Amino acid sequence: MKPIWIVDDDQSIRWVLEKALERAGLSARSFSGGAEMLEALQESQPAVLVTDVRMPGMDGLSLLHKVKEEFPDLPVIVMTAFTDLSSTVEAFQKGAFDYLPKPFDINAALGLIQRAAQRDAVEPDSGRDKELGQERVMMQSSAPAMQEVFRAIGRLAASNVTVLVTGESGSGKELIARALHEHGRRAGMPFVALNAAAIPKDLLEAELFGHERGAFTGATQQRRGRFEEARGGTLFLDEIGDMPFDLQTRLLRVLAEGSFYRVGGSQAIRADVRIIAATHQPLEQRVLEGRFREDLFHRLNVIRLRLPPLRERKEDIPELARLFLRNSARDLNVPERQLTPEALDALMAFDYPGNIRQLENFCQWLTVMSSSRMVEVKDLPPEVLGLAGEAVGAESVVAPGGAPSPSAAVGEPAAAIDPSEQWRSNLRNDVLQRLRSNEPAIMATLTRQFEEILITTALSHCRGRRVEAALRLGIGRNTLTRKCNELGIGEERE
Repeated sequence: MKPIWIVDDDQSIRWVLEKALERAGLSARSFSGGAEMLEALQESQPAVLVTDVRMPGMDGLSLLHKVKEEFPDLPVIVMTAFTDLSSTVEAFQKGAFDYLPKPFDINAALGLIQRAAQRDAVEPDSGRDKELGQERVMMQSSAPAMQEVFRAIGRLAASNVTVLVTGESGSGKELIARALHEHGRRAGMPFVALNAAAIPKDLLEAELFGHERGAFTGATQQRRGRFEEARGGTLFLDEIGDMPFDLQTRLLRVLAEGSFYRVGGSQAIRADVRIIAATHQPLEQRVLEGRFREDLFHRLNVIRLRLPPLRERKEDIPELARLFLRNSARDLNVPERQLTPEALDALMAFDYPGNIRQLENFCQWLTVMSSSRMVEVKDLPPEVLGLAGEAVGAESVVAPGGAPSPSAAVGEPAAAIDPSEQWRSNLRNDVLQRLRSNEPAIMATLTRQFEEILITTALSHCRGRRVEAALRLGIGRNTLTRKCNELGIGEERE
């Protein structure tokens, strides 16, 4: 294995980490500053880089930014005694693997470094395997509704024309954009995606166009935007209908003039990108309402592709379900779940208002919640059971109040059962059964199970990054670490 590199101006910290790594059978190399490390980085690369934040000269966040520009796949762990939300968020925005607050437990630090080193060896390929797997299922669809989409991709692949992909949320619009890119002339160049609805308005302009040093408070260095990152390739603008109106004007100017300025910049930069935009919103209606520029709409609406929702291509559900169950089992390090024919029929009967994303969520739910490898109809998520109950001969469906009620007819359950109450209803029934069987310490047992599911699922979603998982759960890093120790959630489960 490659060595672990440590950057810290404190000699004692370097010494402690070096000795701990040596005891664990890992080699280490230390640097007292970022400039020295960057020089060495041109000759060889480490398995993991561990850097302090507060250092003379180049600080750790600046070092992180420079490293990620040249070596985006290199795991970087940021450590500092100055633990505050802004520096934590900035570290993750710049691509840090995880955040190590000082003073740290040496065993916890060692475990974090080992996890980063292992992830460096397997994560890029496995992540791309997932993307390729879903793309393969999408691109080999036998559904008639997808055939026109395939023909359009074939006709558009050789051109640089702007494409607008429309379709419901979760239907796979980014996969179509990737297919257009990977089958076109720019296939060997970057594909960069930006979700206009996921980034705060105040940050979106800098995300798109970049900024110069000193352009605003906190802009301590120059930063490239997505237009520059995608140079020569494709820029995918997802949820374009949610872009703020003033930014629509800037985007229109880029499309019309073929150049842009960084925030705070005075030099025009050529925009050599192909634009693929996507939205689930009716843009014509938003134009009439004055919420979307008509001239920008016509610039984007050169070629429009409508991606059908999953309910119009149910032939794809079996293969997608197998793919998602396989991916979930691999993420959680558990045996892969298998669907009985009846369970698969029930999944295919569901209409999926959340489309492919909802099917993927169902498969993750089954991987976590199913008690056996063979998934039967009774094991399916409550939303599916509401529809499948009568079709599979279920005797009753639990109502929100906890009492059983007759199964509703197909098409009615969505109105009869509030999905947000399903887990509460299931919990009531579970507690009642435990009470009837005189089980002791029910609250302690269920609390432990509840916390274990929350934490393992969050860690899996955040790819093992404890600080990020803690932030998403709304608890402190130390609390998460203590809970992991109490519940026996080890490194191999993260």
